[in-house]
Amino acid sequence: MQDTTVTIKDIAKSLGVSVSTVSRALKDSPSISEERRKLIQAYAREHRYQPNMLASTLRSQRHARPNLIGVVVPQFIHYFFSTVLTGIEETCARYGYRIMVAQSNDTYLREKEIIEAFRLTQVKGIIISQAKDTIEYSHFEEAQKDNIPLVFYDRICTELRTSRIVVDDYQGAFSATECLIKSGCKRICYYTAPMNLEISKNRFNGYKDALQKYGLKFDTNMVKQCDNRESAEEITPETLRTIKPDGFFTTNDDTALGVLYTVKRLGYKVPDDISICGFSDGVRAVSCEPQLTTIEQRGRKVGEEAAIALIEQLEGNIPDGKYKNQIIKTKLVIRGTTRSLNNE
Repeated sequence: MQDTTVTIKDIAKSLGVSVSTVSRALKDSPSISEERRKLIQAYAREHRYQPNMLASTLRSQRHARPNLIGVVVPQFIHYFFSTVLTGIEETCARYGYRIMVAQSNDTYLREKEIIEAFRLTQVKGIIISQAKDTIEYSHFEEAQKDNIPLVFYDRICTELRTSRIVVDDYQGAFSATECLIKSGCKRICYYTAPMNLEISKNRFNGYKDALQKYGLKFDTNMVKQCDNRESAEEITPETLRTIKPDGFFTTNDDTALGVLYTVKRLGYKVPDDISICGFSDGVRAVSCEPQLTTIEQRGRKVGEEAAIALIEQLEGNIPDGKYKNQIIKTKLVIRGTTRSLNNE
C-alpha cells in the first residue's frame, strides 16, 4: 500500500531537488524544465501526494491580505528587539501594511521553520534579525527565489544581497571602551556575543581600537564569549580572580547587569573598584543601583528604517538590484556604573 501522507519535503528529498522546485513543478511553472516537471508530477501521482490544506488556505488568502509582511525577532524579552518591533509595526501601519511576527528564540532551526511558514503564507516581504547560531543561509535564498524581498536589521547576513539596517556597533563599542579608559580603567574585560555575528566583529574592533588609541595593550584573555545575565554571573567570579579587570564592557545590558550583581555580591564597589558599561539602554538600565552606563541603540529608529526599506522595495521606489544600507548612530549614556571622566 502506498504512503498517502507524502509531503513536498518527502518528494524533494527522494528526487534530490529543493522544496521550492517541487512546489513550482506541481504548479506547472514554466521556470522548471518540462522534463523535470513531468518527473516530479509523476512521482507525486505515484505516491498519492495530497496538498497541505492549511498551506493551501494560507496561499488562497493572499489576495485577502495582500500587504502582509513577516517579521522575525530573535527574542521578545530584549528591550532592543521590542523597540525595533514597535518601529516596524507603527511604520507598516502608516503605509497600509500589516505584520505577522514570529520569535526565532535565537535558534537556526526555529528561524528556518519561520521562513518556510512565511513563504507558505506568501508574505510580500520579510524583515529579520538572524539567530545567533545561523551559519547556513539556504532558507533565505529560497525566499529570494520566491521573489520575497528580505531586509536584515541588527544581525545581518553578509552572504546575501539585501537591504540592511544596523546601528553603528563599531563606534558604540569604541565610545564605551573610551569612556571606561577616560574614567581611569586600565584592564577592561569585554564580554562578547558569538563572533560569527557581524555585530560582534564590529564591536570587538571598536573595543580593540579604543585600547590602541589610548596606549593600552590588547590581551586576548580579556575577551570572553558571554552574552546573557546567567553566563555573566557564572564566569565573572573566575574572571575577577584570574585576570583582575577594573572595568567591564558587555555586549548588552542584560549581561552588564549580571556583572553588576556579581561584583557587588563579591564585595566590590561600583564604580570605585569596578566600572561597567553595557549596550542597549533598556528600561532595566535605570532600574538597578547604581544605574547603568550604556550605549543607546535607538531600536525604534532601526525598526522604522527597516520597514521603510522594505516598503520602498515592494512599491518600486528602489530600482531592481539596488539595496538600502543604513547605519543608525548610537549614543553613550553615562550613569552611575562608571566614574567621572578624566580630562583629556
